[in-house]
Order: sequence, then structure tokens, then C-alpha cells
Amino acid sequence: MILQRLAIFLLALPLVTKAQNTIQYVKPIVGTKNMGHTFPGATVPFGMVQLSPDTDTIPYEMNGKYNPDVYRYCAGYQYDDKTIVGFSHTHFSGTGHSDLGDFAIMPTVGQLLLNPGTADKPETGFRSTFSHENETAEAGYYKVKLDKYNILAELTASNRVGVHRYTFPKSDSAHIILDLMSGIYNYDEKTIWTYLRVENDTLVTGYRQTNGWGRTRTLYFAISFSKPFYQYGNKDFSPKQVYKGFWRKFDQSKNFPEFAAKRFRAYFDFKTNEAEAIEVKLAVSAVSTQGALLNLATEAAGKNFDKIKNEAQWQWQKELDKIVITTASQEDKENFYTAMYHAFINPTTYMDVDGSYRGIDQNIYKADGFTNYTTFSLWDTYRALHPFLNIMQPKRNADVVRSMLAHYGQSAEHMLPVWSNSANENWCMTGYHAVSVLADAIVKGNTTGFDANKALDACIITANNRSFDGLGYYLDMNYIPADKNGTSVSTTLEYAYDDWCIAQAAKKLGRMDVYEQYMKRSANYKNVYDASIGYMRPRLSDGSFKKEFDVLSTHGQGFIEGNAWNFSLYVPHNPEELIKIMGGNKRFVQHLDSLFTMDLPDKFFAETEDITRDGIIGNYVHGNEPSHHVAYLYNWTDKPWKTQERTRMILKKQYHPEAAGLGGNDDCGQMSAWYMFTALGFYPVAPGSDQYSLGSPAINAAKLQLENGKTFEVEAINQSDKNVYVEKVLLNGVNLNRRYITHDEIMNGGKLVFYMSSKHR
Repeated sequence: MILQRLAIFLLALPLVTKAQNTIQYVKPIVGTKNMGHTFPGATVPFGMVQLSPDTDTIPYEMNGKYNPDVYRYCAGYQYDDKTIVGFSHTHFSGTGHSDLGDFAIMPTVGQLLLNPGTADKPETGFRSTFSHENETAEAGYYKVKLDKYNILAELTASNRVGVHRYTFPKSDSAHIILDLMSGIYNYDEKTIWTYLRVENDTLVTGYRQTNGWGRTRTLYFAISFSKPFYQYGNKDFSPKQVYKGFWRKFDQSKNFPEFAAKRFRAYFDFKTNEAEAIEVKLAVSAVSTQGALLNLATEAAGKNFDKIKNEAQWQWQKELDKIVITTASQEDKENFYTAMYHAFINPTTYMDVDGSYRGIDQNIYKADGFTNYTTFSLWDTYRALHPFLNIMQPKRNADVVRSMLAHYGQSAEHMLPVWSNSANENWCMTGYHAVSVLADAIVKGNTTGFDANKALDACIITANNRSFDGLGYYLDMNYIPADKNGTSVSTTLEYAYDDWCIAQAAKKLGRMDVYEQYMKRSANYKNVYDASIGYMRPRLSDGSFKKEFDVLSTHGQGFIEGNAWNFSLYVPHNPEELIKIMGGNKRFVQHLDSLFTMDLPDKFFAETEDITRDGIIGNYVHGNEPSHHVAYLYNWTDKPWKTQERTRMILKKQYHPEAAGLGGNDDCGQMSAWYMFTALGFYPVAPGSDQYSLGSPAINAAKLQLENGKTFEVEAINQSDKNVYVEKVLLNGVNLNRRYITHDEIMNGGKLVFYMSSKHR
């Protein structure tokens, strides 16, 4: 079905699209307050290119020290800024660390300036002022007026090609600058080497290698201009080099067909008529310039800007139509489709159109029968994003697993990915949560294209790498000592959960010896629980608990991005036993209640750059992922209605259709996946299980169009902001006398009906 164009506008400008006689409202959540970690530019679902404006060039370090201001630019775009320095082709969405920002392009007129200038003095460089009044962001499309130059800039993209359209004023001195120095989390030594080759007066190729979060990252490009440039050149900003070889024979700074250096910017000059548009297509490849040219020819040859834009927006409409919210409030629809948009940005394609890709051993491979993906923010996305993909994008998630197994096969450490991007393992965050993604797929029967037993073997080998992040201590002592590892408690808890995932996959495959071994390991969370105080607590090598201990502090207490109060609830795989060791039902409910209602003084998060007060409710930190399952734990007590109450409260407080709409980083779609699950009324508390814990749906009715051709419907009768409590639940007309629904029950199709009330049972 051909649908009307879908758009996502900045600053809560509504777009209405019609699908199956329903109205879908979509508004963007551009970023988080004071962070702006979601880029507003152009990409297609799971695309390799994320073309977006960058609003400043904040350096990663100043005077040899980390510059904390750089954190605001994880996505390149900061909503509060008033200038744009260029439009680059690769970005992370909602991460708490960063890289990328490759191949920035900036159109200008007048005097040629090859430095960006500063935000307070934009006239000193090529940056331009802009206004949000002249800015539009839609799915697959971005537009802004560059006030300094009176240039209208428009962006769209295919999977591997970023497409620009710049509408110039009349000028004999129009320029398109190619900034090969610019990057996100940038510093002078980050660019290792850059090469540019002018093939003819409309075609340019090259590559750049950087050393950043990905320490050996190489990306090639091919650029096609719709109009020939009449002259070109570059300026070298590299540190002084003693030896320059015999290239010194040439003046390489102007109209010379190739150039190579550590740091330089190139420019291409045009003469333009009034309102003349020049289109620029930039294709990327991790393999070669030949690969970039192939991507360019395959995805963009013979297509103008409007055709590529229409194709990009059709792709988004097709993906977003997989869930039709038939009845809900306008705000809930806006939030839901914004969340769905964010969730379908990552993981990202990482291969050329012929299947060629760069492996983490830096060799070139060809994906055989699957799409190779990258951008695995697994500490975040294992919790809800990958389970969501197992329902709505099972084939794609199976390809994600195959990509992870390819990573494992190329890994010198013989490990599944931890946080990987662009043929690099970044080793960011804790746990080995790829095993959760693999186990979840195995348990739910989503194993198309890979050998489940070999996948389990990869999980087992990963879980026994003694050199990885305290794992040797964990294997020997059944916990990680605090005097050996700074995140000893939280990492022990995460390893225990991951071990349980391995056990579930083994059980599914009938490997009961493995099941028994890893079920035993999955109980290691008990070894860092101090019953005398009722919290998880750092334990030393001699077996004693650390004496100096603050249950509210996030620093030096053995936890990562959380405190003991939150992480003491991180046993998602065995809530029954957690409740038991914490003193039983009554005491556990009191602990959960106090989490949401206590007053957390600012000093306990003031130094945590990825969380603001907006992401915290009491001491419940929704803006950081370790708490995402917590509100559902009431389902294992005699107060399940509190899960319904708390989840609806979180939806209202933590998600808003505006520029500062999230209380924490979206983290490659995890925050958004939590929203979608919770708004639909169920959530995967422990991925690796086939069960989804029931909550309180925020929508009135929704249809999930499954890949297997079946439809799963959710309806909430009498649902409203006051009627947040569930009186009863029917599955296919039969009373559901349990607090969960299974994966098969969803995938078999049918209807889940919640009867809502203003009073709890």
C-alpha cells in the first residue's frame, strides 16, 4: 500500500499521515535536556549513513584534560546552539560516548574561509547562523536555511549515500567545503591519515582513517556533484612535517588532482544563478573507494534529490506501519511513533551493496545471505530493543546475530561483541550481553540462518575469557572483589544474569550439562548481597564486605551508572529468589515504594554527566538502563497493581514530544523500546525468557503486523489517564490468570484485551 509521506517535525510540529483510515501523529524527541544526543538529520531505517547538521566543533580535550562540554555533542547537534558548522555523514543516536562525524560538507558564498570560526564570532569562519523557525526535520529529510549565506540546505539519504541539495543565491564565488578534519569527540591527533582524489570535475573520491573510540576506523567516500566545479583546492592544517618526499615539486593546494595529509579541508568553487540548486551525493564504504563508487551507482545513479527523498520516506512509512495505533491520545501517538523511529535507526548496516565489509581483524569479508550490521550498544539494547526486534523485525534480528557471530569468528580475543562499531571493538560498559541477544533469539526460535549450537558455543567461550573485566576472579571466587575491579558489584550481577541466559539457551537445545553449570553460576548474585543491610555491597578478596559504603553514591561503591539502591534490584532472571533474600514480600514492596518516593539529593548525581534531575523519579533512575525492569518487579509480589501505576507514571514523566523529551540518553533505541513495550502493556523483564511481564497499556488499541503474516492486537477497554489499573485480561477471549504473556502467544497472532479501571484490585 502506497502511503502518504511521513514526517517528523522539530519542536512538536504535528504531521498527520493516513494509514488504513487511521491517523498517526508523529513528533520527534530530538534529544535529552542539556544533551541533545539524538541527531535530527536524514537516514533510512538501519541505514549506514546518518546525515545530519553539526552545530559546533567542541574539542575532546583542552590543555591536556577531558573537556566536559564535549559530552553535549555526542550526536553532533545541540538544539540550543545558534550556528551550524557543516553536515556530516555518520552519527550515533543517543549514546553516552561518541565518535564518527565523518566527511562534513558546508556550502558558502563570498570570501572563502577554511576555518569554522567560533560560536560567539561566526563571522570569523565558515559556520553559519540559523533559526529553528527555518528548520524542518522529517523521517528521511532535513531542511534548514543558512542565514549567513542565504542558502537553503536540504538533506536526505539512501542506505549508503547521503544526498545534499543546496539552493544558492546568485554568486560568482559559491563554494562547497569538504571538511576532512571535522569529527565528533575530536582532537588534533584523531585523524591518522586522509586522502582525496579528484577524478573529474564532478567526481571526487578518498578515505579517512581515525583513532578514536574505534581505534582503527577506516571509511572511504565517493562524491558526485550535479554541476561541474570550475576550480578547487585545499588547505593543509597538519602539524609541520620534516619529510615531505618529492611531492614538494607540485603546488598541491590548488587544482591539483590528489592530496594526502593528516588534517586538511578541501573546497570546490561554482558560479551560481539566483535560486540555483546543486546536488551533492556522498557514498560511504568501509572497504574501498571502488566500493563507495559501487554504492553510489547502485543507490543514487539517475535519481535526483526528490526521488531519493521519496524513497527514504516510503521506507520509513513501511517500517512504521508495522504497528498501527488505531486509538490513543495525540501525545501518546506522537511519542509512540517517535520511539519507533528512534528504535529503527540502530543497529546500522555495515557492508557495501555487494555484501563486502571490513571485519574487526581489518580484513575484507563478504556477507553470504545476510546483512552485516554494526553499532551494538549492548549494555543498553539487550534489555528491550533486541526483544522488540525479535517480535517486529525477527529476520533483521537474526541477521544481527549472524553479524555478532562473524565478529566472534574474527575476534583475536575470541569474544562476542561488547560495544562494537565500524569494524572495532570499543570494550565499553560491562557484562557480555551479546549472549543475552543470542539466547533470546534461540529461546524464541528465531534462528534462521545460523547454527544455534555454534552460537551457544560462542556464548560459552565468551563467558570464560579470564582476561576480560574481572572475569577471572568471577570464575575463581564466584564474585569480583572490590579491591580488584572498580565496578565489582554491578559486573558480578551482570555476569550472573548473562550466565542465566546461557543456561536458558542450553535448555532449549537440550544441552542439560551446560544448563546445570550455568544455572549454578547464575546464582552468583547472592555472593555480593549483604543481608545485614539488605543491599548488594562490594566484597573484598578476603571475603569481607567493604566497610566504607554509601548506598546512594554512584562513585567508588562498586557500581557502574547506578548506586546500591538501584542495582540491588538487578536480578531480572530470578525475582522470586531476590524477594526471598531481601526479606520477603512486604519488605520488598517497601523497598520498591521507597525507590520511587524518596528524595535523592542532587549531590548523588551532580557529577554524572549522562543523567539530569529530569531522568530521576525519587531514586528511580529511568535515564539509565539498569532500572528499566524495576517497575515490573511488583508483578512478583502481592501488589501487581503497583506495576500498572508506576509504569503509567513513568511514561508520563519521562517521555514528551518535544526537543528535550527524554530524561536520559536514548542509547541506540533502548529508551524508546522501553516506551513502546510499556505503552503496549507488556515488557521483557529478563530477555532469554519467552515471557513478557504484563503492565498497563497507554494506548487504547493497536495492531502489530507480524512478519509471519499474522496480526496481534492489543485493546484497552476504558483506558484513560485515570484508569491505569487492570481489572482483568483476556487473551483470544479467554481469561488470562497470570501476569505474563509468552512470545509464541504473540507470534501466533490473536488479541490481548485489558479491562481498565480507576481502582486497583
